[in-house]
Amino acid sequence: MAEVTKHGATPLEGDGKRILLVLGTPKSDSLCHALAEAYAQGARREGHVVRQLKLGELRFDPVLHGGYDHNQTLEPDLLEAQRQIHWAEHLVFVYPVWWGGLPALLKGFLERVFLPGFAFRYRDQRRSQSWDKLLSGRTADLLVTLDTPRWYFRWIYGAPAHRQMVRTILGFCGIKTRRLEEFAPVRPSSEAQRQDWLRRAEQLGSRV
Repeated sequence: MAEVTKHGATPLEGDGKRILLVLGTPKSDSLCHALAEAYAQGARREGHVVRQLKLGELRFDPVLHGGYDHNQTLEPDLLEAQRQIHWAEHLVFVYPVWWGGLPALLKGFLERVFLPGFAFRYRDQRRSQSWDKLLSGRTADLLVTLDTPRWYFRWIYGAPAHRQMVRTILGFCGIKTRRLEEFAPVRPSSEAQRQDWLRRAEQLGSRV
C-alpha cells in the first residue's frame, strides 16, 4: 500500500504540507477559478506548497472507451497528473455541480487517472468485496459551487454529487474528505456575497 512521506517538497518550494489543487471545470474563467486562487493564497501564506492542475488546460481524452477491461494509453498530461497525486499529501478539488453531478471533464479525468493498480487494487479479481486503497494517507477538501440552494440539493435531491465524490470515488481509493464547502446559490448571489465566499476559501486554505 502506498505511503505518504509527511511534508517537504523540494528545497526551492519549501517544507510545508504538499497540496495539489485540482480545478475541475472546463471554463476558462469562473467563480471556481477565483475560489481556487483564494484557497491557494491562504495555504501559501501559511508556508504550504501548492501545485495546481487546471483540467481545462490539459490535453487528454476524457472518455474511458473500454472501461477497465482494456488498457487505454495515458496521455502525458495524465501521467504527470498521477505523479502529482502521488506527490501530494492533501488534495483540493474545486468544481461546479452540473445536472446534480460532477462536470463531465472532472468525471472523465477521474475515470482515466484513478486506475486499478494506481488508486485501488482488488485482492480477488473474481470478486469486488475486498480491495486495497492505494491512495490511503491522503486527505481532501472539496469546494463546490451550485446554483441550487444548499438545503434543496441535500434534502430534495439527496446530494448525489457529494456522495459520489466523497464515498464512491475518494473514499474508495483511501482519500479521506476532511471538509466539503458549498458555495450556493451562485446565480442570484451578489458581489458582496461572492467576496465573502472568496474570504471563506482563503480561510480554508490557511487552515489545512
